[in-house]
Order: sequence, then C-alpha cells, then structure tokens
Amino acid sequence: MEMCNLEKRGKLFILTLTGEDEHRINPARIDAIRSALNQIRSDSTSLSGSVLITTAHGKFFSNGYDLSWAGSSPDKIRLMSSKLRELVADLISFPMPTVAAITGHACAAGLIFAFCHDYIVMRKDRGFLYMSETDIGLKIPAWFIAVISCKIGDAKVRRDVVLKAKKLTAEQALETAETAEGGVELGEKLVKNGWNGQVYGENRKQLYREILDKLGVDEITDDVNNVAIATSKM
Repeated sequence: MEMCNLEKRGKLFILTLTGEDEHRINPARIDAIRSALNQIRSDSTSLSGSVLITTAHGKFFSNGYDLSWAGSSPDKIRLMSSKLRELVADLISFPMPTVAAITGHACAAGLIFAFCHDYIVMRKDRGFLYMSETDIGLKIPAWFIAVISCKIGDAKVRRDVVLKAKKLTAEQALETAETAEGGVELGEKLVKNGWNGQVYGENRKQLYREILDKLGVDEITDDVNNVAIATSKM
C-alpha cells in the first residue's frame, strides 16, 4: 500500500500523504515519508531555491500516533516514538523552506508533524488543529511541548491547546497558519527568494535548538499503561 507520493513541479517538491484514511503515524508511514525526504536531499542540484510542501488526501492531514497498531507493546510504542523523532530531526535540518498544507484535521502527533514545517496553511472552511492528549489521558512529552512553545507564541492560546485540548480553526490559529495563502502559492513566493538550502537548514537548526536538544528523551515509553487505556477509547 502506497503511504505517500512525491511530485516535483519546477522548484516545488510536493509530498502527499495518500489515501482517504486518517494518515496515522506508524513506522511504515514514517519510513515512507523519510524515504521521500532523502530522495529530495539526493537531488543536490535542486536544494537551493526549492520548497517542500507536505499535504494529504482526505479529511485528515494526520490524526496522530497509530495507537491501534502499537497497542500496549512497549517495543512498538518505543519504535513509533523513535521514528517520529527521527522524522522531526530530518525536517528541522531540511535544506529548504517547508510548508504543511492542511486541508483537514491535524491532531496530536499529527499536529506536531505539521508544526515541524516552517509554515502551516489551512482551509478556512474545514479542519482544525488539536492536541488530544489531555482528552484521552496521555502525558505530553517534553519535546512536544518544546515544538508547541516554538510555534504558538500566545501563552493563553498555548495553555488552552495543551491543558484544555482546544481545537483551533484556521481563523483562531492566525499566529500559526498563513490562512490567506494556498500551499502552492506560498511555495512559489518562497522559491523567488533563491535561498541557499544548506544555510537555510543550518539556521533553522539554531532557531529550534531547544527542540533538537529534547529529542533524545523518549518519555512516551514511560506511559505505556495510559497508552493502552487511550487505545481502548478509540
């Protein structure tokens, strides 16, 4: 089953999560995304002045970790967490601007995946950003909080997203979403800057050093019992 596909349009690389499912984050999907990212990295002639746009088919950009796949297995939970942290490190070091074009919902780990892009573009008429962990009884890892803190500047909004599990629409998420721009349109504007990809990636790593410093801690494996309970609620 194809998890994603990669299309190149001039200087735009468009990575699409395929299918009409919830695009849950599991090792197979992460491996497919990382493979696409590595394919882009290998095209050394296209890195400078290019832009990555990540989008998805269907109702969900991503509905978070694949808890049904992981069940209560500590090994599966550990693998899933490790794979996502590797993907996040890839995105933070990626040698070009990145855009998450969200046409539906981005929830929990799926929201973190979206937040690890430089820009988020949302539809005004559909979709929300949602950290569901408080609602389903899961502790939020410190590195998730680091990502949220870097991406949501308003302390009250950040509080409500984390502690009240508030769902943000495009108009409510003005600090995190470029609601007036379509993904491709924004990508084309960024391409015009012609930035050096390697320099861009290194500067992003410095900007998000706090996130990178916390990626080595795997707190989700300490929460196996609650993961099993959360799975039973799905």
